Amino acid sequence: MSTDALISEPCQQWLDKFLLHLQVERGLSIHTIKNYQRQLTEVAKLLGLYEWSGLTPSDIKRVMADVKMSGHSPRSIALRLSALRTFCQYLIDHQQLFSNPVEGIQAPKQGKPLPKQLSVDEMQQLLNASPKSSDDDEGMQLRDVAMFELLYGCGLRLSELTGLNLADCLKDGTVKVMGKGSKQRILPLGRHAQKALNAWLKVRSAYASPYESAVFVSKRKTRISNRQVANRLDKMASEQSLSQKVSPHKLRHSFATHVLESSGDLRAVQELLGHANLSTTQVYTHLDFQHLAKVYDAAHPRAHKK
Repeated sequence: MSTDALISEPCQQWLDKFLLHLQVERGLSIHTIKNYQRQLTEVAKLLGLYEWSGLTPSDIKRVMADVKMSGHSPRSIALRLSALRTFCQYLIDHQQLFSNPVEGIQAPKQGKPLPKQLSVDEMQQLLNASPKSSDDDEGMQLRDVAMFELLYGCGLRLSELTGLNLADCLKDGTVKVMGKGSKQRILPLGRHAQKALNAWLKVRSAYASPYESAVFVSKRKTRISNRQVANRLDKMASEQSLSQKVSPHKLRHSFATHVLESSGDLRAVQELLGHANLSTTQVYTHLDFQHLAKVYDAAHPRAHKK
């Protein structure tokens, strides 16, 4: 990790060790590691620390007061507190602290926005539409359809989609996915996703470099990037004149909501999404309740307003 001349060398050394621990031992993404780096570097600068061993509960309260006065959202404040709590525990494990100064300090309560999703009809409209653009040939259009069918049909994270390799497409109609924390899971392919993937794989060799292992490639014949997938989806959605903005993450939310509405099996949805904790998946129960409430309001005689 790069050093920062604005914090002391002892602080930077332990921060670098911690970031390496997150990368190698915990397998966190580069994006998450950079967030930790930014949060903890700002704390060291604010407090003017020479060594992390001098960190006290009063320092943590000062940090919290500073971010509140700076107008940060409750979510941003919670992220900083979480980064500090994890880092301090790491320092305790390595005898740099004897107690966790973050212990007992609560993050401000934050409203938890419900994930937004497309309706089943909107998903059908998006995925059944023929691409209108003439900028790409049929092969690129087959690639796009396959990518979006997998995002929705399997509930993939965007990074999981772009990280797929040919060896991950198993012969039994499943795909092997590498999720967060380098955890693998095997997901079944639905009929539409299987058909779209097979159609793309039949022509893929004409668009990929000879030694490229990625399932999905760009016009440069190398692995497609997250941004490119998002841009392609946004373009396809705009062509369909959908009422809301569409992102790869929204397709994942739509998958989870539609499966839960149909099955009511929260544990199965947790496994399919690759959530480590059931609490992460439980947000979808709120969406399911909203769906049931709408059905009730529309159908029950006692629900009708006069």
